Amino acid sequence: MDLRNWVRKRKGDFLERIVVSSSPPGGLDSLVDYRFARCSHFTVVDVEDGKIINVSVVPNQSAMVPHGAGIQAAQVIASLRAQVVITGNVGPNAFSSLQSLGVKIYAGVGGIKVKDAIMKYLSGSLSPASGPGAFGRGMGRGMGRGRKGRGF
Repeated sequence: MDLRNWVRKRKGDFLERIVVSSSPPGGLDSLVDYRFARCSHFTVVDVEDGKIINVSVVPNQSAMVPHGAGIQAAQVIASLRAQVVITGNVGPNAFSSLQSLGVKIYAGVGGIKVKDAIMKYLSGSLSPASGPGAFGRGMGRGMGRGRKGRGF
């Protein structure tokens, strides 16, 4: 089943899968993580006719990989068949991967509860991201931007 067929319309109902980058332990009461590819969990929210009908939490296996976390995280989103991603920041590789999959990206939403972010999305008060955010900084001091762990 491809992404287009997963979204179904019947009798006016609309099923949509939203994935939110989440802080531990994930779920509706967790905070939206500012990082997409390096978040610890993805909270998967199924919405039908404007109401949450299912919530699940998926650990982000790409969070600890040394390179290519954005693309791997986008592959997870594709495997979940999500139509929407809500997060704080999306790097350029993840952004282009998600965009090519037809996933709508809503960035700049970090630090609020997942359920509040979902409600903002459902009410139409979130704006789609027009482009990727800041360049990823890797795993913290010294791990990103080619500094090879020297902490400069």
